[in-house]
Amino acid sequence: MLSRRGLLTLGGAALVLPAGLSACSGGGGGGSLIGSGGANNSEEGSGGALLNSEVPLPDPFTVVLPVPPVLQPVRKDADTDYYEITQKAAKVEILPGLWTEIWGYEGIFPGPTVVSRRGRRTVVTHRNDLPVPVSVHLHGGRTAPEHDGYPTDVIPARGGAADGSREYVYAMEQRAATLWYHDHRMDFTGPQVYRGLAGFHLVHDDAEEALGLPGGERDVPLMILDRSFAADGSFRYPSVDPTLMKTPGVTAEYMSGVLGDCILVNGAPWPVLDVSTARYRFRLLNASNARRYRLRLDGGPPFVQIGSDQGLLSAPIEHEAIEIAQAERFDVIVDFSGHRVGDEITLVNDHGSGGTAQVMRFRVTRQETDDSVVPDRLADVETLSDGDVMFEREFTFARGGAQAHGMTLWTVNGKPFDPQSIVARPKLGATERWIIRSQNVEHPIHVHLAPFQVVGKDGNDDPGPFNHGWKDTVNLDSGGRAEILIRFDGFRGKYVFHCHNLEHEDMMMMANFEVV
Repeated sequence: MLSRRGLLTLGGAALVLPAGLSACSGGGGGGSLIGSGGANNSEEGSGGALLNSEVPLPDPFTVVLPVPPVLQPVRKDADTDYYEITQKAAKVEILPGLWTEIWGYEGIFPGPTVVSRRGRRTVVTHRNDLPVPVSVHLHGGRTAPEHDGYPTDVIPARGGAADGSREYVYAMEQRAATLWYHDHRMDFTGPQVYRGLAGFHLVHDDAEEALGLPGGERDVPLMILDRSFAADGSFRYPSVDPTLMKTPGVTAEYMSGVLGDCILVNGAPWPVLDVSTARYRFRLLNASNARRYRLRLDGGPPFVQIGSDQGLLSAPIEHEAIEIAQAERFDVIVDFSGHRVGDEITLVNDHGSGGTAQVMRFRVTRQETDDSVVPDRLADVETLSDGDVMFEREFTFARGGAQAHGMTLWTVNGKPFDPQSIVARPKLGATERWIIRSQNVEHPIHVHLAPFQVVGKDGNDDPGPFNHGWKDTVNLDSGGRAEILIRFDGFRGKYVFHCHNLEHEDMMMMANFEVV
């Protein structure tokens, strides 16, 4: 068994991997693992393999949808809100009658929602009371590099010699948007997010609030994800090292991704939400490790999309169904005014089968007046063009190009992640064209710091129906291609971009860029 400092073979040449990756076969036999859990699971519509629960799962639509609590600041001053979060283990009842240990922000799953105001700094002090190191990434945040949650910038585990806390400073110089925060530890992001380390972070501003969109109890964040459960009620995940202390990775058959058989929304299995005959704003987040969804309201109205990863669109877009990959966010309005009390509308997943084909249910229980509106014009959104482009780069995300002790790694341009290697040095303020290609399975690609616009998809000169507005994550089918125009504003420094299939990310599908 080789350490990450051990020797890898790359086309006959020698390559040294960064510290931390054990180049074992992931529990499988020798030889290349391409094809071992690497093909699409066509029934589930996602790359990866289905991991079945060892306990009976509950009937759907019997649990009330929980909404994560909003975290209150511990203090404020003229320009900053200060928060404190402790990451700790807790036992919670996810499946009725069973207790599941989670690793949660403030010991809950999902973590508490942080709400920020554009132009006011947010400072969050995270204390680590878990037995492993952690790193916190504000996904979608325009954040200085030292506060971005770089994979090796970890908060030590409890009981270590160093203080197990870290202060993250967010300038919040960005538009209103639905962001989220999650663990980003080197090699172990997948299992640590799977155990519960994820939460919403919402940004508000005056322009958005002036629109008259649904608010208050009708503004509902929905974190959608899949999990499997072991016989004792714990989360079932195929880690090579269940302690998450030494050897990263999953067993061979799950190298392409882990698909759970139980759909959770805000931590509850197939929940139900009582609604009135009014408009609701739902902030959809796919927080799954490897599963993507095709969401549709069975027996209900269409979705009216008002926002994307990085905030409001210029105008609403109507969808009968929405394709949402890992880490993507869709801000949508659903109008229940055309329904009667007693109607039930099911949010389904057309990519799923059996239990994974259903997500949650809305139950119309009351009539209410509604003074919310959805304006025809939402926001002034700058459109990037070819004339803005200063440089062009190409990146291919695929399985292959590097092996470790018989294990074929996930790579970017044929190379595994190395914290010391920089693949691009864009200039601060520059706009670049990146051409991103996907092989083997689907790859949702996330770029830290820099928002982008999709200008071409799969050979077409348009972004496709689900890539409007400013994005930070773009989904590619196997063999897919996207052209993005990306602007590097805000900060100089080193950041990563990577596949947000977390099993791929942990198995080296990540690279560095440095804004200079």
